[in-house]
Amino acid sequence: MNTPSIPEVTNAESEADKTGEKMKIILNLARDLNQFCPVRDVVHRISDKWSLLSILALGTHGTLRFNQLKKEIGDVSQRMLTVTLRNLEEDGFISRKIYAEVPPRVEYKLTEMGQGLMEQTLQLADWANKQLPQIIASRNKFRNLR
Repeated sequence: MNTPSIPEVTNAESEADKTGEKMKIILNLARDLNQFCPVRDVVHRISDKWSLLSILALGTHGTLRFNQLKKEIGDVSQRMLTVTLRNLEEDGFISRKIYAEVPPRVEYKLTEMGQGLMEQTLQLADWANKQLPQIIASRNKFRNLR
């Protein structure tokens, strides 16, 4: 008896198909700017350097007070850090605990969702570090062509 052979789908092909489907969804959502696009919304919110640096600092050190976090990040202004922390808290990436003391003490830490974002950010940072020599070479080549 002759049975038809079923083509074997490799794991790489399966992953490529999944990635392709995800990209179609993202691009279709992004086409209509009047429609809400969750990817665009979240990336817009976390893509500034202060948000990512805040997430990484809290992920590295756990719970930090405002001035400790400001010192850890470096050249961020007090106002910018305040706005950043409010946005991250509003989106559920960090939690803020206020202690009724004089002066008031406020501590920030990552939520479970913030921890997940930090893990994704570390993957991006790892990729960027590995690609840095190639990126610098490409930039230099581009500048020399102008």
